[in-house]
Amino acid sequence: MIKEYDRKSAVNYAKKWAFDRNPNYYNFDKIGGDCTNFASQCLFNGSFIMNYTNTFGWYYNSINDRSPSWTDVDYFYNFITKNTSIGPFGIETSFDKLEIGDFIQLGNNENNFYHNLIITGFNNGIPLVSAHTNDAFDRPVTTYSFDKYRFLHILGVRY
Repeated sequence: MIKEYDRKSAVNYAKKWAFDRNPNYYNFDKIGGDCTNFASQCLFNGSFIMNYTNTFGWYYNSINDRSPSWTDVDYFYNFITKNTSIGPFGIETSFDKLEIGDFIQLGNNENNFYHNLIITGFNNGIPLVSAHTNDAFDRPVTTYSFDKYRFLHILGVRY
């Protein structure tokens, strides 16, 4: 069965924790960055279900008991776009299909995607994003320096 992704809950979580850290999750700032961990926390607060499939699922219990997709930009992308089991799922989409609660991933010319941002608003059609590592809240995505981007639109949540 499929339920709607609660975009407002995901965004409200992002707004609450953009400049702070939820003590229920490890802070990865000093070991590679916290952006995808934060994106996953936001996504979880809009979906309320994890996928405990070994290796290719999407879950967090502790720093030592989590899926790669919880904290890695590419694994996050692969989980969202390929998930046919329980949990959130979505598609890579175009700029004009983005909504609050969707995600933007920034990359370089070597096709390495390195930063995960949640869309928390829009200003004159420009996405405003929130993120960890270089903490941001409602920052215009146009203020970031990047070579490439990809957009992830969350379609729903299977349970």
